[in-house]
Amino acid sequence: MNGLEILRERGFVAQITYEDELEKLFASGESLTFYTGFDPTADSLHIGHYIPIMAMAHLQKAGHKPIALMGAGTAMIGDPSGKTDMRRMMTVETIDSNVEHIKKQMRRFLDFDENNPNHAIIVNNADWLRTLNFMDFLRDVGALFSVNRMLTADCYKQRLEKGLTFLEFSYMLMQSYDFLELFKRYGCVMQTGGDDQWSNMLSGADLIRRKERKSAFALTFKLLLTHDGRKMGKTEKGALWLDPNKTSPYEFFQYWRNVDDADVEKCLALLTFLPMDEVRRLGALKDSAINEAKVVLAYEVTKLIHGEEEAKKARDAAAALFSGAGTAGSTPKTEITKEQLDEDSRVCNLAVLSGLCKSKGEARRTTLYINDKKVEDVDERVSEDDLKGEGLLLRAGKKKYALLVLKA
Repeated sequence: MNGLEILRERGFVAQITYEDELEKLFASGESLTFYTGFDPTADSLHIGHYIPIMAMAHLQKAGHKPIALMGAGTAMIGDPSGKTDMRRMMTVETIDSNVEHIKKQMRRFLDFDENNPNHAIIVNNADWLRTLNFMDFLRDVGALFSVNRMLTADCYKQRLEKGLTFLEFSYMLMQSYDFLELFKRYGCVMQTGGDDQWSNMLSGADLIRRKERKSAFALTFKLLLTHDGRKMGKTEKGALWLDPNKTSPYEFFQYWRNVDDADVEKCLALLTFLPMDEVRRLGALKDSAINEAKVVLAYEVTKLIHGEEEAKKARDAAAALFSGAGTAGSTPKTEITKEQLDEDSRVCNLAVLSGLCKSKGEARRTTLYINDKKVEDVDERVSEDDLKGEGLLLRAGKKKYALLVLKA
C-alpha cells in the first residue's frame, strides 16, 4: 500500500483537500515532501501531538520526506483554534527554550539520518516570521485573503461573541505563509496535522495554488477521542505528557492499560506500529481476554515514547501490583513534604496530593487502601514515621497506586 492507503487503513485520515489529485500523487510512487507544525506552548509534547507524529513516521517509512516545523514565530501570536479565550503571551526566551526541548523529543520518533534521501528535518518559522516586513506582507499575502471567508472558519466563529483580537485573527495568514515558505525553500507540497487545524491548513494550500499556480494539499488526522467522543489523554494531574519528568513511564503505561474496551483497537492502530492483522486480532478479544490487548497497547506505546527498558519496568510494576505482589520499589514515588503533613495529614488529603483523587470529596467517595488494608476513616491521620523507610502504599480502587514517601 502507498502512504495514504496506510494512513486510511489505520484510521488516521479525517479530511483531504483535492483528494483525487492527492491520491494520484501517492499512487505514482513519487516521494513528496510534507510538514507538520508544532507550536511550542510548553516545554514538552503531549499525547495529542503523538497522532500527527505517528502519521509522519508512517509516511516517512513509505518513502516520503517529513518536515517538523517548530512554531517559535507563530507562538508569539497564539493559535485561537479551540480556545475560548486568548492564549497567554509568552516571552521569546520561554518560546525558544520550549523549542529546544521539543526538538530533542522529536528526534526520537523520526529518522534524521542524512544518509537517507527522505530524512526528516526540523525547521523553525521564527527564521522568517520574526523579521517579516509588515507592509510587504500585507501587500504580498494579505491581499489574497478574504475577511468574509476567514470569518466563516470554525477557529474564528466560536470566538466572535466573546471577542477576537486582530493579533489572533492574523494567525491564519501566518500559518498559511509558513506553508508558502516551506514550498519555496524545500518543495513542500502537503501540510498535515490535527483536524482542528483544517481551516488554517486549507488556507495555506489555497495560498500556494493562487500565488504559485502549483499543486498543494492539506491532510488532517482524526483527534484522539474515546468511542463516545471525549478527548483522550487527560489524567488526574492534567495532560498526558511525553516528558517522563511530567508524566512518569509508569503513569503513562497505566493510562493505556486502563482504556475502555471499545477504544483498544483504535488506539493500537493509531499509536503503535503493530501490523493491522495483529491489531484486529487483539481488538476482537472479548471480556477478560481484552486485558491482553490492553497490556500490549500500554507496552508498545510506552516503549515507543520512553524506550524498551522503561516500558518493561512499567509493565512489571503494573503486573506485580495487579497481582497483589507489588513492592515499594516497583511503584513510582510521590514525595510529601513535612510542611504538607503539618498542614493536613489526613488520608483524604494525601490522596489528592498524590493525584489519586481530584478532591477530598472524591477521596471520601473512593475506596482507599493503605498497604492493601482498607481505610475505614479517610480523616485518619498519617505520621512522619509512616512515610519513612520504604514509605506508605496508597491505593484508590483496584488499579490506581501511589507510594508516599517523606521528602528529605
